[in-house]
Order: sequence, then structure tokens, then C-alpha cells
Amino acid sequence: MTATFLMDETAAQLRVDLVWPDERVPSAESLDAVGRLLSSTSYRPAPAGTGPGGRIELGAALPPSAPARGAATAISAALRAQTPVTGALEDLRAQTADLMAALEESRSQRDELARLNAELVETNQGVVALYTELTAELEETNRGVVALYDEEHQLALTLQRTFLPEHLPEVAGAELAVRYLAAAAEKQIGGDFYEAVVTEAGLLLAVGDVVGHSLQAAIIMGELRHALRAYAAEAHPPHVLLERLDHLLGLHHRGWTATVCVVLVEPCHSRIHVANAGHLPPLLVSPDDEADFLTEHGPLLGIGLPQPVATAYDIKPGSLLLMISDGLIETRDSDLSDRLDALRLASLHGPSAPEALCDSLLEEFGAEQEDDTIIFAARLDAPVVTRSQR
Repeated sequence: MTATFLMDETAAQLRVDLVWPDERVPSAESLDAVGRLLSSTSYRPAPAGTGPGGRIELGAALPPSAPARGAATAISAALRAQTPVTGALEDLRAQTADLMAALEESRSQRDELARLNAELVETNQGVVALYTELTAELEETNRGVVALYDEEHQLALTLQRTFLPEHLPEVAGAELAVRYLAAAAEKQIGGDFYEAVVTEAGLLLAVGDVVGHSLQAAIIMGELRHALRAYAAEAHPPHVLLERLDHLLGLHHRGWTATVCVVLVEPCHSRIHVANAGHLPPLLVSPDDEADFLTEHGPLLGIGLPQPVATAYDIKPGSLLLMISDGLIETRDSDLSDRLDALRLASLHGPSAPEALCDSLLEEFGAEQEDDTIIFAARLDAPVVTRSQR
């Protein structure tokens, strides 16, 4: 069955023709449903000679508001015109084209990013390889520098020790002991020195320190020590010896300074003379359990100032004289006065024998050593006899 929709402008109605070519007539239910929609129905059989079949015409009057003429033309024009659906499709096509272009650009950017990433990976690999190579070279260089420094440090220590006395003199009425400890291996060597020499004027004891830590400081220390021995042979008073050393230092090593403490023990007399050029004061421990620092001192050497006359002290038989370098008591986180007082008490209550006292003090104070350390102890039991009096 076919259905044909027609606009009958003459009758001002919508007509629907149902045509079927065979004997299968539409069911009553279908015709009844269609009949409710349309106001008029007519039946015509199939034309003669065409076989079975039939035709039903259904019609419905148009509403009064519908145009009487030109409705078909208007509908045709509307069908030919671009409908909203057609416009949406065109917009969708345009958006799809834009999306495809964006996807293509994104794909191109992705490819460029992948290429740049590959170049970056290659560059990073080169940087890592170069860093590894440079690190290995730097470590090798550092090992060489450390080895060279250790070699130079050992050489400097050996040279420094050659500048120090090989042994202490044996003097009747005096017992001497010394402990010398170089700074730790990671520290530069210093210019600490000590001296003990018998002269016509008596037994000369000295402890000094060239300010600074270097091989040059050790060399200057050696020069000062040998000069001190030479000047002492001329029997000069202690303060004159210091002035001679000050002149020597300013003449040959301008800009360098040093501290030196000199103690002269008189022969056949229980008296000492102390001259101190900026060094730590010597400690005198008497046999009646008293310990005092001999604090008189003058300016350090190398600045050209005169030294005060040496100070004389009477001593009792059995007195102990202690001279040190700053490496024994000076630390970064302690007060010097507190450390000096601790040294005084440790010496007062420590062993009376110089050797034992040196070991005791080194054990108590040497653990925090950051500089060269000298402990020089002299026990004076009887008047000192010089060579000229033998």
C-alpha cells in the first residue's frame, strides 16, 4: 500500500490517497485511526482491467488561518532553504575542520617536543659524562694535593725539629724536662721553640713563639733560637737579649713578630731574673705549696719598642719553674684566665719531678691541642754552678 499526500488548494483541504494493488484491504483498525484524523473519506475501487485492489481518499479541511493560495510554493521554498538543522551541520563541519587542524598542530608540536626531549636527553647524558670525568680528575688532583701537602708537612716538621735543641744540658742543682708536641697533621707548623743554655751569667731558659703558622715561621724561629744562644754567650741580661732579638727580627724579617720569655737562674744564688716579651707568664711553684705566675712583661718582638729591665725573684731550694707555649692552654671555646688558673692548680698539686709533671700536664691539657705545644719544667734544688766555677 502506498500513501500520497496532496494539497488541494481549490477545495482548501489536505488529501491523503491510500492505494493498494491487491486484495489485501487495510484493516478496520487502521482505517478507523486514519478516519479520526481526517474529516472526510471516500472509497474508489481500482480501475477496470487492473486487477484487484482499491483506493481510499481521505481529506481534511485547512484551518481558516492557512493561506488560500501559494501554500505549496511556500512549503517548497522552505524545503529548499537552509534549515536550522542544515546550518548546525555546517557549523559542525566547520568545528570539525578546526578540531582536525588543532589536532594536526598538536601532533606536530608533540613530534617537535619529542625531538627536543631526545636532544635534551642526549645533552644531559653528555653533561653527566663530563661531570663524571671532571669529578674523577678533581679527586685525582685532590689526592695529589693531599699527598704533596703531607710530604711538605713532614718535611717542615723535620726541618722544625732540627731547629730545636737535641738535648737539654746537665746542670748541677737543676733538673730539667721538656715536652714538645707539634700541631695535628691538618694544621700548618708553627714557630714555637725552647732553649736551655749554660752561660757565664747562669743557666738561661727560654720559650718563644713566632706569630704565624707556616714553613717561614719555622725558619724564623730557628734563626731567633740560634741568635739567642749567640747573644747569651756574651752574658747579656735577659732584657738586653730580647732587645737584640727585636732588632734582628725588624732588620731581616720586617712585619714578623714573636713572643719570647727568658729566665736567667743565677749561679750560687737562689735568684732568677725574668724578662718577658709578650709571652705567657712563667709559673713559679714554691716548696711551701704556693704557685704564682710571674706576670711582669714587655712588648712582643718585631715592633721596635724597648724592653723593661728584667725582674728579679728570690727562690727557695726545691722550687719548680714552669714555662709553656700557648698551644697547651689556648682553645677556641675557653677563657684564657680560666685555663691559666687550671694550669696553676694542676702544677701545684701535680708531681714534683719535672718529667712526671710534664707528662701529667700534657695528659690533662694536651687533648684539646690545636697548636704546637711546649712544656718546659725546671726544678731548682740547689744553687746552680756554672762551668767557670768548677
